[in-house]
Amino acid sequence: MKVTLVGAGSTVFAKNLLGDLLSFPELADGAVLALMDVDPVRLATAEIVARRLVDAVRADARVEATLDRREALDGADYVFTLMQVGGYRPATVTDFELPKRFGLRQTIGDTIGIGGIMRGLGTIPVLLDLCSELEELSPDALVLQYVNPMAMLGWAVTRATSIRTVGLCHSVQGTARDLAADLELPAGELEYVCAGINHLAFYLELRHRGRDVYPRLRAKGEVPDWNRVRYEVLRHFGYFCTESSEHLAEYVPWFIKGARPELIDQFNVPLDEYPRRCEAQLAEWEGLRASLEHGSAVTVERSDEYGARIVRALETGEPFTFNGNVMNEGLIENLPHCCVEVPCVADARGITPQPVGPLPPQLAALMQTNANVQGLTVEAALTGEREHVYHAAMLDPHTAAELSLGEIHELVDLLLEAHGELVPAFG
Repeated sequence: MKVTLVGAGSTVFAKNLLGDLLSFPELADGAVLALMDVDPVRLATAEIVARRLVDAVRADARVEATLDRREALDGADYVFTLMQVGGYRPATVTDFELPKRFGLRQTIGDTIGIGGIMRGLGTIPVLLDLCSELEELSPDALVLQYVNPMAMLGWAVTRATSIRTVGLCHSVQGTARDLAADLELPAGELEYVCAGINHLAFYLELRHRGRDVYPRLRAKGEVPDWNRVRYEVLRHFGYFCTESSEHLAEYVPWFIKGARPELIDQFNVPLDEYPRRCEAQLAEWEGLRASLEHGSAVTVERSDEYGARIVRALETGEPFTFNGNVMNEGLIENLPHCCVEVPCVADARGITPQPVGPLPPQLAALMQTNANVQGLTVEAALTGEREHVYHAAMLDPHTAAELSLGEIHELVDLLLEAHGELVPAFG
């Protein structure tokens, strides 16, 4: 079994995924772990981490590191995508700083919004090139997609290639853990059914030992300061969203308003949160590299990411249920053909998405506003039609709530010019 990590230089996340894989002896022994990145320094650090993880579990696994993507993909059974096209600098900084000139503020900027649109336009061509190489070198490989904007990328891959893919996020299981704590329930005992689109899915059912706990959640008085946005949406829409409050605040038009700063304070919205996280992650990576240079040991601790468990289910046939991002082939009846996040089962037959029927109509309508932006961005990336970039930005809920049509048009032009070759269809 060959597992390839593209973007392995995102060392901390790669460490978690590799540790998960190696924590299962049935996956570790005989595995080939192929690491690929465009940054040789980061790749070297990832290689050290991988080798020390292999040594820690005494696995009979081989680690290969290369700057050559084709070499890494050749013969791969599973491909994990972890890359950030354009990096923190210049891409992310550009996507945050240019909109500020127009008074448009963001929190994370990687899913929709003007930042998510630009990230999609830059990442889709790279991912499609990767899939084109897979079609030649490893056509049966499964791409386990961890890159944002996840829904746009999965949509583009299924439209333009024959490669199997599933998008994986940790918001569903992570938020379920938070909700269990809020409801003072033992970790792992909250039962749920969850569906929607990535970063805008909702828990349709919440139960503990068969009893509906939604009434308790809806009646909750004090809520965590960091989670005010989601609880406010719960009050008005009746269901709890999977994605964090800072993410959710920029998918909708109600919380981040330049003319209403009191809303930002009232709902504790952390503007420019993603740049802060990027700086922290860069520091964490530097710390990891320094510790490795001093010979520090690397320990294997299993995370709650889905990836390794999916690989194990496919390899052993033992079923594993998770929420994955796949195309809507009759899975959610009142959403269009778009990328949706639904319960899935991985086993010897592959990955089988589970139909969930219609969503509550208010939730489907809310998701549709985001799916519009995703679909237009995918259309722009695949066709090179610049007009569709304007259309995507004009229909984005947060952007449209802040800027005029003319301002949005001007901002898009400036962003496309600033990104240049990072958005090849337009640069």
